[in-house]
Amino acid sequence: MQTIIEKLNENLKVVYRQSLDADKKLDELQQQGHGKFKALFTEDAGFTFEAKRFKPYVLDVAADVEALSKADQIDEQRLAFVVKKLQHLLQLLATFK
Repeated sequence: MQTIIEKLNENLKVVYRQSLDADKKLDELQQQGHGKFKALFTEDAGFTFEAKRFKPYVLDVAADVEALSKADQIDEQRLAFVVKKLQHLLQLLATFK
């Protein structure tokens, strides 16, 4: 179980650093009059809120990982849900490179 949490945290660190750069890029685009969108992800991505920047989504996944780490046993369904959200973040962040 600990290995899974460690891997999730490693991925979160990568996503966090990439999200800071992507958010900066989004700020620049918005200042230029671009970036007229409501949210980065659609409802089917698994997030329960809408945001125009990556950082709130990263913090949401981090909270999920923390909750998993505090559990006595890994809830496989919840783990799959967290991995899905992390995967969505990584895929979208890859478009900002």
